[in-house]
Amino acid sequence: MIYGRSLFHIVASLIIFHLSGATKKGTEKQTTSETQKSVQCGTWTKHAEGGIFTSPNYPSKYPPDRECIYIIEAAPRQCIELYFDEKYSIEPSWECKFDHIEVRDGPFGFSPIIGRFCGQQNPPVIKSSGRFLWIKFFADGELESMGFSARYNFTPGK
Repeated sequence: MIYGRSLFHIVASLIIFHLSGATKKGTEKQTTSETQKSVQCGTWTKHAEGGIFTSPNYPSKYPPDRECIYIIEAAPRQCIELYFDEKYSIEPSWECKFDHIEVRDGPFGFSPIIGRFCGQQNPPVIKSSGRFLWIKFFADGELESMGFSARYNFTPGK
């Protein structure tokens, strides 16, 4: 199990490294928009008291061409409750194929999917089965909206 745990921490470090917008020496000549994409949204968070996160520029329109990954981590033997604010607006589309929020029950993009959300009606309260939630906000190149504000807290696990 130590190998699995070490692998998890390596993957987590790589995700955090990517989200921080860090660059290798000699590759600092990225375009400003590429750097802003990785710096302005997404986070790995594990505040003991819970917290809030938003789409970029909320409550103003979010920018086009964004993908933000938010990973919430609870303490061992705790679960996460995620609530979206009533002021919620993401470009509506059939099956949320364009702009959307995707929530997964675990720390990875391949964890079991809880739901994919868009439109004007805020998602229901989301509860994790374990100590992690993986949330992706995706915006394509057209039709921006207000976005979202979400808050989370922790509850005792099973």
